[in-house]
Amino acid sequence: HNEQGALGVIVNRPIDMTLATLFERVELPLEAEGFGGQPVYFGGPVQTDRGFVLHRPGGDWHSTLRVNDEVGLTSSRDILQAIGTTGEPREVLVSLGYAGWAAGQLEQELVDNAWLTVPADMAIVFDLPPEERLVAAMQVLGIDFAKLSEVVGHA
Repeated sequence: HNEQGALGVIVNRPIDMTLATLFERVELPLEAEGFGGQPVYFGGPVQTDRGFVLHRPGGDWHSTLRVNDEVGLTSSRDILQAIGTTGEPREVLVSLGYAGWAAGQLEQELVDNAWLTVPADMAIVFDLPPEERLVAAMQVLGIDFAKLSEVVGHA
């Protein structure tokens, strides 16, 4: 997020692809154990052929955006090479595509109450299965997701 706009990745929508398949498609070896069966995620509708790796610890690869003190978002191939050969960083969420907002667009959506916001909780992202992440984030706000209406109105 900067004066030019904002970028985000969806963290709870796995697609029908594993890291083993992705590594095969980009012609990189996946020698490190424990990664091959991990799902690849739909990160958003923009540039769905481009990969993004949300990872902990943050690290310093060619194209890393610092999310916070412990997490980075990297879009360069060198992080995939590191994962494949050294198994580091250990905690990763690999996505294809991203969600993007023009300058001021996300801020206006927040003013319009189009989003519910919670502090970043990396335990939700890295420790829970994808189908539990939304409910866990809502619980941070004290909201029972099952009781939310899909219909918006004015009182």
